[in-house]
Amino acid sequence: MGGKHRETAGSRTIKASEFKAHCLRLMEEVAESGEDIAITKRGRPVSRLVPWRDPPQKLLGADRDIIRIHGDIVDPLDVEWEAEVDPARVAKSPAHRVVHAADELLA
Repeated sequence: MGGKHRETAGSRTIKASEFKAHCLRLMEEVAESGEDIAITKRGRPVSRLVPWRDPPQKLLGADRDIIRIHGDIVDPLDVEWEAEVDPARVAKSPAHRVVHAADELLA
């Protein structure tokens, strides 16, 4: 390119006059490399050429056309859960263990 440019914090810096003379080629470079180019006037950054990135897909509703609901998803199932059948199988939180240990000490 011939003009002066420098690398700063992961992005290349060029003068506005150099950008003007080579903008189409610089746009291709940015698209291929994915690296930003800072554009300066009188040594001060004024603009940045960045690669195009598609906006991220929103999570809410992302699977709208993929997931189908069949039947009622609110009514309870006709299935007994292990926790209902055998209370000993219920996972206990650390706070529950502390309370249980304190009860045993007081007994």
